[in-house]
Amino acid sequence: MLIDMSTSRPGAPEDQIVDSTPDHPADRTTDQTNEQTAQQPADRAAATRRPHDDAPDTAALFRRLADLPDGPERDSARDELVTAWLPMAHRIAGRFRDRGESIEDLRQVAALGLVKAIDRFDPDRGAFESYAVPTITGEVKRHFRDRMWALRVPRRVQELRNKVRVARRELTQNPGSPEPSVAAVAAHTGLTEDEVNTGMEALDSFSTLSLDAEMSTGADGYSLADTLGAADSSYDVVVDRESAKEGLRRLPERERAILYMRFFEDMTQSRIADRLGISQMHVSRLISRSCARVRDEVLAERAGRRGKGPGAAAS
Repeated sequence: MLIDMSTSRPGAPEDQIVDSTPDHPADRTTDQTNEQTAQQPADRAAATRRPHDDAPDTAALFRRLADLPDGPERDSARDELVTAWLPMAHRIAGRFRDRGESIEDLRQVAALGLVKAIDRFDPDRGAFESYAVPTITGEVKRHFRDRMWALRVPRRVQELRNKVRVARRELTQNPGSPEPSVAAVAAHTGLTEDEVNTGMEALDSFSTLSLDAEMSTGADGYSLADTLGAADSSYDVVVDRESAKEGLRRLPERERAILYMRFFEDMTQSRIADRLGISQMHVSRLISRSCARVRDEVLAERAGRRGKGPGAAAS
């Protein structure tokens, strides 16, 4: 079912607007009805019923409502009509269950559509049900289109989503049916596989999930934010160490030894000076000079690679 607003018009053909509620007279086939006519005379009358002949007879009340001025009496008649037709609105809401919205909220939206239909209906232009069904259905569809999508997506994507959803439901309605493949859904709907993939992506994009949403109900519960990765500064350290290796190899042996004692054996400058028989000040200058040399070589090498670019490197 496409998520677009149905056009409400009185006098719409009933075969286009019949509600498909289980066990409702509208869902009985002609063969089933004919079989029942052989049982008893009362059933023969049921065989000639139009869809929803169990609907309330409110034609006189609608004519009365049209003649009443604004006031308590008109409000009372309007409330009576809402009560009489509310079961039909609830049936229409039931068609849209299991689509990410609670049935209670859907019934509220359908009831709003019913009120709009009652207020706009002209009793001189046909049966109320023919006008109310598309009006209520359109109100529910509009709710999905405007309220349920957390992100605004193109109308075409919404249509693809609904075609894919219906196809997957039809292909898996038998017990034990495997999850249909993209190719199977495409063959069932007449869509291309790219369109099916777009619709399947939209199925998972109908609404957003809070980063604070609990992902576990146990004592060690965690939120969605806890599962998201973050930038790891350790990677930068690895890159810097690999870049500095060649520069360290090119240092004189004494400078390499000083840097090793300082940064790998965690020795103080004074202890290094005592071991090498030089002053602490000289050790400090050698460390600074060696680090600056390695750093300058690494930066120069990176600048050279950026300046050459891919084409120059290939040549």
